[in-house]
Amino acid sequence: MERVMERIFFLFLLSLLATCVVHGIFMEKLATKKLCADEECVYTISLAKAQDDYNAPDCRFINIKKGQQIYVYSKLVKENEAGEFWAGSVYGEHYEEEMGIVGYFPSDLVKEQHVYQEATKEIPTTDIDFFCE
Repeated sequence: MERVMERIFFLFLLSLLATCVVHGIFMEKLATKKLCADEECVYTISLAKAQDDYNAPDCRFINIKKGQQIYVYSKLVKENEAGEFWAGSVYGEHYEEEMGIVGYFPSDLVKEQHVYQEATKEIPTTDIDFFCE
């Protein structure tokens, strides 16, 4: 009976691990509010250009190379001593592997080239904003 319980427990741990691997993980929130161009936070705010390279410290962030163009979708509202981060995705034909991947990056790393819409809607962040697959 003890052996059966050990196997059941082992299978439970395996299924839990598989669930995390397949479904991802919720990471710590970087902020409680974000600024967006619309209530659903789906419209592009601006197009920015990276002024330097940036290596993502974890899965919430994106890697950026100097000179890359980035679509900005939201801007986290800075809290306390936290850094100011924006969410966006890399744009450009030379960066096809990174295109479509949305993640955070330091706002002082980029310079906005074109503002499409002002980020005037303050919206609470949710756990899904910091979800990693």
